[in-house]
Amino acid sequence: MGLDIPGATGSRPDAVPLDESGAEDLLRGICFKTGPPRTVGVELEWLIHDRERPDLPVGRERLDSAVEAVRALPLSAALTFEPGGQLELSSQPAGSLMECVDTTAADLAAVRASLGAAGLAPVGLGVDPWQPPYRRLRERRYEAMEAALDRAGPAGRAMMCTSASVQVCLDAGEEEPGPLGYGRRWQLAHLLGAVLVAAFANSPFQQGRRTGWRSTRQSLWADLDPGRTLAPGSGRAPREAWAAHVLDTTVLCIRCEEGPWDVPEGLTFREWIRTGSPRPPVRADLDYHLTTLFPPIRPRGHLELRMIDAQSGPDGWLVPLAVATALFDDPEAAETVYRAVKPLAETAGSPAAPRNPLWTTAAREGLADPELRAAATVCFGAALPALERMGASGAVRATVAAFTDRYVARGRCPADDLTEPGDLTGRGLLADRSLLTGPSKPTGPVPPAGPDVPTGPVDGPALGPERLVAGPPTIPPSPPRPGKAASA
Repeated sequence: MGLDIPGATGSRPDAVPLDESGAEDLLRGICFKTGPPRTVGVELEWLIHDRERPDLPVGRERLDSAVEAVRALPLSAALTFEPGGQLELSSQPAGSLMECVDTTAADLAAVRASLGAAGLAPVGLGVDPWQPPYRRLRERRYEAMEAALDRAGPAGRAMMCTSASVQVCLDAGEEEPGPLGYGRRWQLAHLLGAVLVAAFANSPFQQGRRTGWRSTRQSLWADLDPGRTLAPGSGRAPREAWAAHVLDTTVLCIRCEEGPWDVPEGLTFREWIRTGSPRPPVRADLDYHLTTLFPPIRPRGHLELRMIDAQSGPDGWLVPLAVATALFDDPEAAETVYRAVKPLAETAGSPAAPRNPLWTTAAREGLADPELRAAATVCFGAALPALERMGASGAVRATVAAFTDRYVARGRCPADDLTEPGDLTGRGLLADRSLLTGPSKPTGPVPPAGPDVPTGPVDGPALGPERLVAGPPTIPPSPPRPGKAASA
């Protein structure tokens, strides 16, 4: 009888051991699925805090109760919770930007109302500005992840338990060359990605102190296990580069039916195939291995843009979604932006993102860097007419225009609105409830000045029911939805 853990030996079809060439063929086939770009999705992570005192931790029983209420909502998106208790909504693939915006906005309105009934709110910051890392979910996946990432230092725990993001999912592109070709989109993503880091940087604090980074979240990703968070090296076509990168990255863990999962040190997936020890890997092991790689752009059949901090305000999340979709899927905008960001390759140099000078500057300086500001000005300028051509609503276009005027045109990013952690609590928090509740549809007006209340992968859904530490189990997660891309 085979083991219940996918990837274990047994008589099932997925228990056939992989060979090296078979694994490479699988990776080349499943990671860049081409076709005319027409679908879009978004994954939104939110920190959960008390509405009145966001600087204080939320108690276990209170969070358990709120989780149960949110899980009972009839949402379109898939709902999961991250190790530190962050809430994640992963939209269904949508046929248009507006479909994605409307369904996600409706889901968020329901989630905000449910949390609000418990005196809680979703907070949109890239890193929790107050709390130290504390892992609430006790599952073998997270036990193994913590053990593996601890080898590189404390950034892993901070990423798992205190970070939140907006992840935009777009089609890989067309097979043919050109502005919508998958090769061009792959190259564009790794240069434009730094511009998106800088424009949407929104995490200048950690544990009550200013860190010196506009995007502390991005600095954490750069400090993680370097192989696991790097983009593939240049010099190869995207499919070949990604296949080699996956096989040459170390295995985070080897799952088993009982007991803690093994956390080998220095064992790449390629070496695991060659040695077959402690058991031969199978297709399910390769699928799982893919979910433990955290590059800034992850090919999952589609492209998953993972570099954007969570955004404050009821409509903050839709700006990176709208801008990224416009710049990738509108051919005219894609060509304009490619020409604008191509010179950034010289600044990036040969090191892979996010550990190169371009991405480091984006995370530290935001749009205060003149080169990134100039590129962002072109990018946001191209996005607005592209959104009109794509049929985006006036409200969405107005929201993007307001962000452009408030930040990009002034060489600023959301982190520049955040002066001190204390400004996010007490009287400042009570000053503007709209930042906590938000309408069910985008409103369009410029967000209120100042960060009075932030509103707002690391990893994907757990393999079993999620449990909060030291307390009763929460209700099991909703069944997987077709097309949902796990965020880690």
